[in-house]
Amino acid sequence: MTDSSLNPPAPPIVDGSSATALTPERYAQIAAMIEAHVGQVIVGQREVVRTVLLALLCEGHVLLEGVPGLGKTRLLTTLAHVVSLDFGRIQFTPDLMPADVTGTQVLDSDESGSRTFVFRPGPVFNGLVLADEINRATPKTQSALLEAMAERSVTVAGTTRQVPRPFLVMATQNPIEQEGTYPLPEAQLDRFMFKAEVPFPSAEDLFDIVGRTTAGAEAAPSVAADAATLQTMIAMTRTVPVPDDVVRHAVDLVVATHPDREGAPDVIQTYVRAGASPRGAQALILGAKAMALLDGRPSASADDVRTLAPAALGHRLVLGYEAAADGMARSALVAQLLDAVPPAGSGVRGAP
Repeated sequence: MTDSSLNPPAPPIVDGSSATALTPERYAQIAAMIEAHVGQVIVGQREVVRTVLLALLCEGHVLLEGVPGLGKTRLLTTLAHVVSLDFGRIQFTPDLMPADVTGTQVLDSDESGSRTFVFRPGPVFNGLVLADEINRATPKTQSALLEAMAERSVTVAGTTRQVPRPFLVMATQNPIEQEGTYPLPEAQLDRFMFKAEVPFPSAEDLFDIVGRTTAGAEAAPSVAADAATLQTMIAMTRTVPVPDDVVRHAVDLVVATHPDREGAPDVIQTYVRAGASPRGAQALILGAKAMALLDGRPSASADDVRTLAPAALGHRLVLGYEAAADGMARSALVAQLLDAVPPAGSGVRGAP
């Protein structure tokens, strides 16, 4: 059984001519252009940019976490420009209401004086939605994104409306230790395909950032693709074959995150209260397909799955109090999980 939030129906190909012209080589070329054009504005952060690009090519949602000032918002606004997607920004604050996200019915009058209710769409009705500092709003407001993220639709006043396709929510959040933040509900965290930690830049990158941003007008990024091309690339991502043993490895990793399952690694049994959902396995396989195309390979591999495991599984683990007491981070848990669950035929013996 799969879930529509990570495995929605493939978007229709709008431009038939671009569909026939798009080869794996052209796919990789366009993706490299997107990455390079984002790099015209964003200094460093290559792993973060690659994670966001993979989510884009799978029409998945991504959550970026880091302290203020690291360029998270700039990265997402730049990406929207580079791929020519309609952009909507929601600045999450404690007083934000669900209707500020989804839109609402308003009473409108025409020239004759008759009054009718008219729907005014909220910022969620855009191709790329930036949920900025999402964990500064209350859980009630955060939940306003759940339907859009899972079903690509929004229901207001009993009427369900489809959001544009492709549709991606890219959220930023401050570390939960900061004052004025609310933890994201597990149900919402699970709807993000990937979560990436945005590190503080190196001294060399910071030198470059300061030079670029204090010397006058900054260069605008170039456009690398349009929405129709992006839809074609998303559809193509799903056609990449994945060997059964690679799918089995993704499944084994997800099953091993559940402490109540026989054979779960000791570290999982000690620190994890609830493991990853089936969406975690879907994220691993879809992301692996996109990685294969980016590298010009004909099929996904177990190495792709293992590379994506920290971004796809870490935020889906519900940790117990023991993890906080012992300072056990999710990244360390996923690293030990990978050691304990090697791919089939690797000859590496995992932990019991």
